[in-house]
Amino acid sequence: MTTHAGPRRGRTVALAAVLVLALTAGLWVAQDWLVGDDEARAAADEVAAGITDGTLPAAAADTATAQRGLDEQLDGMGGLRPTVDVTDVDVDGDSATARLDVAWSLGGDGSDWTYTSELPLQRDDDTWRATVTPQVLVPALRQGERVRLTRDPAARGRILGRGGEVLVQERPVVRVGIDKTKVEPGDDVRSARDLAKAAGVEPGPFADAVEAAGDSAFVEAVVLREDDEDLAEVREAADDITGALLVDDELPLAPTRTFAAEILGRVGPATAEIVEESDGAVAAGDEVGLSGLQRTHEDTLGGQDGYRVEAVDSEDETRELTSAPVVDGQDLETTLASEQQNAAEDVLADVEPASAIVALDVTTGDVLAAANGPGSDGFATATEGRYAPGSTFKVVSALALLRGGATPETSLACPETITAGGRSFRNYSDFPDAGLGSTTLAEAIATSCNTALIGARDQITDGGLQDAAGSLGLTATPSLGVPAAQAQVPEAAADVDLAASVIGQGEVLSSPLGMATVAASVERGALVRPRLVPSEAASEEPSGIQELTSTEVGQLRSLMRGVVTEGTASFLADEGGDVIAKTGTAEYGDDDPPRTHAWMIAVQDEVAYAVFVEDGDGGAGTAGPLLEEHLAAL
Repeated sequence: MTTHAGPRRGRTVALAAVLVLALTAGLWVAQDWLVGDDEARAAADEVAAGITDGTLPAAAADTATAQRGLDEQLDGMGGLRPTVDVTDVDVDGDSATARLDVAWSLGGDGSDWTYTSELPLQRDDDTWRATVTPQVLVPALRQGERVRLTRDPAARGRILGRGGEVLVQERPVVRVGIDKTKVEPGDDVRSARDLAKAAGVEPGPFADAVEAAGDSAFVEAVVLREDDEDLAEVREAADDITGALLVDDELPLAPTRTFAAEILGRVGPATAEIVEESDGAVAAGDEVGLSGLQRTHEDTLGGQDGYRVEAVDSEDETRELTSAPVVDGQDLETTLASEQQNAAEDVLADVEPASAIVALDVTTGDVLAAANGPGSDGFATATEGRYAPGSTFKVVSALALLRGGATPETSLACPETITAGGRSFRNYSDFPDAGLGSTTLAEAIATSCNTALIGARDQITDGGLQDAAGSLGLTATPSLGVPAAQAQVPEAAADVDLAASVIGQGEVLSSPLGMATVAASVERGALVRPRLVPSEAASEEPSGIQELTSTEVGQLRSLMRGVVTEGTASFLADEGGDVIAKTGTAEYGDDDPPRTHAWMIAVQDEVAYAVFVEDGDGGAGTAGPLLEEHLAAL
């Protein structure tokens, strides 16, 4: 047995070595194929990312030629690029096929044109390269065909006013700009500056835009209405400016340049931010809503562009690959009444400080007018501004006092000054001496005695001002379909704060819309919630609101009527409809003497008004005459 042991052990060792070598060789082969798979997948991923970015990598065979072919196809798609993802790669020796998912965002609703494609790859000297042909991008293309996208723009919906009156519709305009194909390089900047001066725009930024634009670009300086009084002068100047071009067009516009401009908004080429936020639904150059209702209701007004994607051969014969029908925009109805809005804007036309007039239908809360003067410089003072409301807030304070046990006949004192929390308060500068001394709540509201209401502040229960403001709709969240400011009536942290709040100063803030809501709620006898777009769901009813009682309503109307019959708004006494009103003056800033806001709220014939001027002599002296002029115009 011993003589055979050695050889058998040797044969076993030899056999084991052979098995190890075989297994090792097999492992090397498997590892080699695994590496090949990974390298092929990496090359396919790199090419897919390059198609998505529009720039092919070195992993694409004959890269320059392939890039030219890709550029031609992408140009036919209007510069759009698809999203391309690799889903799988099959490797067979030195060849491989990658399966791709391709998606184009074409529709205004964000819908995609999607399909699968195949990308062939070949390994050469351990390097995988992909063959990128037009059929990789669009498999349905035949030899010699290119792809072409054609958009069918949707007709934009109109913005309507009260009773279906058309406010915003397509109106003729003239686009004024520089056509760089008609001006020599180097002269374009000089032409741009000359045209900017003639058109009333900033020369520097416009010249920079012209210089940065492509050689065949038309760079717009301004868009003028066909009936703009400056157009004739601009036309004459453009005749002498090389490269200046005026192009006739149409845009969705209101009846006038200023008509409710901050609310209605404007339409123009999509900004980079809008394009990015649209997820492919909006392309650069698309006309979309940029502000106001045009922006917030873009889905309704803008509709959805239709499109056709076609294969086009060398004879310009076409085959449809995919399409979507155009869906025109829908009209948007608002509550604006052109008579009220036009009258308000005419009244404010010569007011230099920021100013506003708001008109509300008492019964429905419909915003009939929300006009901003030229001094607002494009800011929506009427709906977004927040200012100390001054003595117009005394309507709220009066309700809080009535709920604290006072009546219109409650005796009060109206001294020249009063101290609260170490601060001295006084009446407005031309307060009549006859109003000083013993008075009543009704007389104090009529004459707008600050010191009387401050002296009665102890009769207001904790949280009474906030509750009263809520009952009159002041602190409800506005729901207009466009940005609107919420009023601020904070709980008084100290006695001096309560004293300031009672007369509408300190930290109390409101928009003109908010104060018009107060007047409307008094007249209606219930909380009024303003609305601008009737089709929108109303904001939720504020919770915890104490409803007005019939007694409170009668007393408040009586107090506001007294302001007209024997108080600071006596100039409205000859207006019809038993006008009720309240004037207001609010000090602000650090000037000595302080500057003042001028306010006026009123109701006539079931329409509530608020008038505001940022810098004025007072409610009766500045805001009151504007309201009187507005009512006369109607």
